[in-house]
Amino acid sequence: MARRCAITGKGVQTGNNVSHANNRTRRRFLPNLQETSLISEGLGVPVRLRLSTNGLRTIEHNGGLDAFLLSTADVKLPEEALKVKRRLKKALAAKAEKAA
Repeated sequence: MARRCAITGKGVQTGNNVSHANNRTRRRFLPNLQETSLISEGLGVPVRLRLSTNGLRTIEHNGGLDAFLLSTADVKLPEEALKVKRRLKKALAAKAEKAA
């Protein structure tokens, strides 16, 4: 499983450990990823995603998972988020068709 946020796309970065003697050794900076379940009102089920804490804050700031996905352009979303967005649009279309 890749160490990449499903919303922001943040991933592993590389750099150097620098000692007091200025010796440099390669190291990895890992993103702060959390396995979370977010409630989707449109789907009616919790959706499990692996998000960075920054991605989680972004979703909450935009009014929840459904509002965030529907207001964000497809080109800005990673593939995992696009799959959830497609499921959401399909479920909302079915609800609208059922109500009409």
